[in-house]
Amino acid sequence: MPEKNVRLITSESVTEGHPDKVCDQISDGIYDEMLKNDPNSRSAVETFCTTGMVMVGGEVTTKAYVNIDKVVRDVLRDIGYDKQEYGFCCDDVGVMVSIHEQSPDIAQGVDEGKGEFKEQGAGDQGLMIGYATNETPELMPLPIILAHKLTAKLARVRKDGILPYLRPDGKSQVTIEYHDGKAVRAETVVIAAHHSDKVSLKKLRADIREKVIEPIMGKLLDNKTKYFINATGKFTFGGPPADTGLTGRKIIVDTYGGAVPHGGGAFSGKDLTKVDRSGAYMARYVAKNVVAAGLADRCLLQLAYAIGVAEPVGIYIDTYGTHKISEDKILKLINKHFDFRPKRIIDALDLRRPIYRKTAAYGHFGRNGKDFTWEATDKAKLLRKEAGIK
Repeated sequence: MPEKNVRLITSESVTEGHPDKVCDQISDGIYDEMLKNDPNSRSAVETFCTTGMVMVGGEVTTKAYVNIDKVVRDVLRDIGYDKQEYGFCCDDVGVMVSIHEQSPDIAQGVDEGKGEFKEQGAGDQGLMIGYATNETPELMPLPIILAHKLTAKLARVRKDGILPYLRPDGKSQVTIEYHDGKAVRAETVVIAAHHSDKVSLKKLRADIREKVIEPIMGKLLDNKTKYFINATGKFTFGGPPADTGLTGRKIIVDTYGGAVPHGGGAFSGKDLTKVDRSGAYMARYVAKNVVAAGLADRCLLQLAYAIGVAEPVGIYIDTYGTHKISEDKILKLINKHFDFRPKRIIDALDLRRPIYRKTAAYGHFGRNGKDFTWEATDKAKLLRKEAGIK
């Protein structure tokens, strides 16, 4: 028999209480509040948090009034930073704000009907990546899906009081062993769980394994799987006092877990004229429909834009040799049925809605719910028909 091609692929995730994710949720929470009163709001809002302080800064264009202090405290309270003993509390943290108007030089290239081009242009240059694979029902890479489910479970057992000694911060990491491209087992599971000093390490490790890891990982676990649960021995000092947070620092967690390249731009705090965000959502939408249609088992789509220019300057696909029709034909179908101009993306995916805070933890892709319009596979049937695949 031919020798198996064995690979180990790893992805990580972080909980909603991780300092960087705290910042992402605040930035997107502020943008959501703008959208509630002015759907045409533009935002480039960054957040920084550390011991006793949250700083919000950036550029906006909006007719809406946003009580930023309230947004910050509401986000922290919802996450669970609501006790002074955590060293970071929604009721007494200091909030600093420095927000100013968007640059008119950028606006003239982005506003529809102004500048050199009549069509609304991209808010910046850059490249975006979309990806889909049929290895999971979500059409996402398995390691990142499992990593997100583990961190979401960590938050759930904390909030539901199942493991009441847990605190908001936390991380997961999953290494999956693949044979000839198929996931067969979990090689390693890593959990870092923020906790009080009233629980023993032995109990915490047993509880995390029973209540968090086993329900999520299931049959992928075997007697050779390695577990690293709070491997340093304890994690009582966590959250922003232990590790400063910044918006946009978890771009691989937000996307595909390192299974494919990332374009470079972060998402949270940015409005939809910024193709870092809307272009990445569109690229995922297209790649997912290509895979859902059966045109390929895997599909990566790269888009590239120039600031102020509506049409992409480059579109590239890679199906990793899994295509059922030629990649040239797939690309022709993509160009026929999808419009990559920023305004057309915003309209097609109905992006001018206050839905973004929920994207800011546990990944922007592979999510359920009507608000995640870029996860729809409504073009798959048409693509399949035109490709001539039965």
